[in-house]
Amino acid sequence: QVQLVESGGGLVQAGGSLRLSCTASGHTFSSYTMAWFRQAPGKERESVAAITWSAGLTSYADSVKGRFTISRGNARSSVYLQMDSLKPEDTAVYFCAIRSGSYIGSVPPPSAFRSWGQGTQVTVSS
Repeated sequence: QVQLVESGGGLVQAGGSLRLSCTASGHTFSSYTMAWFRQAPGKERESVAAITWSAGLTSYADSVKGRFTISRGNARSSVYLQMDSLKPEDTAVYFCAIRSGSYIGSVPPPSAFRSWGQGTQVTVSS
Protein backbone atom coordinates (compact mmCIF):
# COMPACT_ATOMS: atom_id res chain seq x y z
CA GLN A 1 0.00 0.00 0.00
CA VAL A 2 1.36 3.37 -1.01
CA GLN A 3 1.76 5.84 1.84
CA LEU A 4 2.69 9.50 1.68
CA VAL A 5 3.63 11.72 4.59
CA GLU A 6 3.78 15.50 4.33
CA SER A 7 5.40 17.93 6.75
CA GLY A 8 6.49 21.54 6.96
CA GLY A 9 3.22 23.42 7.08
CA GLY A 10 2.56 26.24 9.49
CA LEU A 11 1.64 29.88 9.99
CA VAL A 12 3.61 32.57 8.19
CA GLN A 13 3.15 36.23 7.40
CA ALA A 14 2.52 37.43 3.88
CA GLY A 15 5.78 37.68 1.98
CA GLY A 16 7.35 34.91 4.00
CA SER A 17 8.49 31.43 3.03
CA LEU A 18 7.78 27.83 3.93
CA ARG A 19 9.21 24.53 2.73
CA LEU A 20 7.02 21.47 2.53
CA SER A 21 8.38 17.94 2.45
CA CYS A 22 6.81 14.70 1.30
CA THR A 23 8.02 11.12 1.31
CA ALA A 24 6.27 8.22 -0.36
CA SER A 25 6.72 4.57 0.54
CA GLY A 26 5.24 1.20 -0.31
CA HIS A 27 5.28 1.57 -4.08
CA THR A 28 7.22 -0.26 -6.75
CA PHE A 29 6.91 2.27 -9.55
CA SER A 30 9.97 2.36 -11.75
CA SER A 31 8.79 5.59 -13.32
CA TYR A 32 6.59 8.03 -11.45
CA THR A 33 5.39 11.57 -10.96
CA MET A 34 4.98 13.34 -7.65
CA ALA A 35 2.91 16.44 -7.21
CA TRP A 36 1.56 18.98 -4.78
CA PHE A 37 -2.04 20.07 -4.57
CA ARG A 38 -3.95 22.36 -2.25
CA GLN A 39 -7.48 22.81 -1.06
CA ALA A 40 -8.84 25.92 0.60
CA PRO A 41 -12.04 25.84 2.67
CA GLY A 42 -15.08 25.66 0.45
CA LYS A 43 -13.02 25.25 -2.70
CA GLU A 44 -12.06 22.34 -4.90
CA ARG A 45 -8.64 20.76 -4.72
CA GLU A 46 -6.30 22.40 -7.21
CA SER A 47 -2.98 21.52 -8.73
CA VAL A 48 0.10 23.39 -7.56
CA ALA A 49 3.20 21.73 -9.02
CA ALA A 50 4.48 18.39 -10.27
CA ILE A 51 7.80 16.72 -11.02
CA THR A 52 8.68 13.58 -12.97
CA TRP A 53 11.10 11.56 -10.93
CA SER A 54 13.42 10.20 -13.62
CA ALA A 55 13.96 13.35 -15.69
CA GLY A 56 13.04 15.94 -13.10
CA LEU A 57 10.65 17.74 -15.44
CA THR A 58 8.53 20.25 -13.57
CA SER A 59 5.21 21.97 -14.13
CA TYR A 60 3.44 24.70 -12.17
CA ALA A 61 0.04 26.27 -11.85
CA ASP A 62 0.02 29.84 -13.13
CA SER A 63 -0.91 31.12 -9.68
CA VAL A 64 2.40 29.94 -8.18
CA LYS A 65 4.86 30.28 -11.05
CA GLY A 66 7.89 32.29 -10.03
CA ARG A 67 7.11 31.88 -6.32
CA PHE A 68 7.04 28.12 -5.69
CA THR A 69 9.70 25.56 -6.59
CA ILE A 70 9.22 21.80 -6.59
CA SER A 71 12.31 19.62 -6.32
CA ARG A 72 13.36 16.03 -5.71
CA GLY A 73 14.99 15.02 -2.48
CA ASN A 74 18.06 12.84 -2.23
CA ALA A 75 15.99 9.95 -0.90
CA ARG A 76 13.88 7.99 -3.34
CA SER A 77 10.33 9.24 -3.63
CA SER A 78 10.87 12.39 -1.62
CA VAL A 79 9.87 15.79 -2.89
CA TYR A 80 9.97 19.34 -1.60
CA LEU A 81 7.89 22.43 -2.28
CA GLN A 82 9.70 25.67 -1.56
CA MET A 83 7.13 28.42 -1.23
CA ASP A 84 8.35 32.02 -1.32
CA SER A 85 6.55 35.36 -1.44
CA LEU A 86 3.53 33.74 0.15
CA LYS A 87 0.17 35.44 -0.10
CA PRO A 88 -2.96 35.08 2.03
CA GLU A 89 -4.64 33.37 -0.92
CA ASP A 90 -2.07 30.57 -0.64
CA THR A 91 -3.74 29.52 2.61
CA ALA A 92 -4.91 25.92 2.23
CA VAL A 93 -4.27 22.34 3.16
CA TYR A 94 -1.45 21.11 0.95
CA PHE A 95 -1.43 17.51 -0.23
CA CYS A 96 1.27 15.39 -1.80
CA ALA A 97 0.44 12.69 -4.33
CA ILE A 98 2.19 10.10 -6.48
CA ARG A 99 1.30 8.21 -9.64
CA SER A 100 3.07 5.75 -11.87
CA GLY A 101 4.44 7.00 -15.14
CA SER A 102 5.75 10.38 -16.19
CA TYR A 103 3.02 12.98 -16.56
CA ILE A 104 4.56 15.38 -19.03
CA GLY A 105 3.21 18.71 -20.14
CA SER A 106 0.82 20.83 -18.18
CA VAL A 107 0.48 20.43 -14.42
CA PRO A 108 -1.60 17.28 -13.85
CA PRO A 109 -5.10 17.52 -12.39
CA PRO A 110 -6.02 15.87 -9.08
CA SER A 111 -7.99 13.22 -10.98
CA ALA A 112 -4.71 11.88 -12.41
CA PHE A 113 -3.58 10.66 -8.98
CA ARG A 114 -4.81 7.86 -6.75
CA SER A 115 -2.35 7.90 -3.87
CA TRP A 116 -2.49 10.84 -1.49
CA GLY A 117 -1.04 12.03 1.79
CA GLN A 118 -3.10 13.38 4.67
CA GLY A 119 -2.16 16.98 4.02
CA THR A 120 -0.45 19.76 5.92
CA GLN A 121 -1.99 23.12 6.78
CA VAL A 122 -0.43 26.30 5.42
CA THR A 123 -1.79 29.58 6.75
CA VAL A 124 -0.59 32.93 5.45
CA SER A 125 -1.61 35.96 7.49
CA SER A 126 -1.96 39.42 5.98
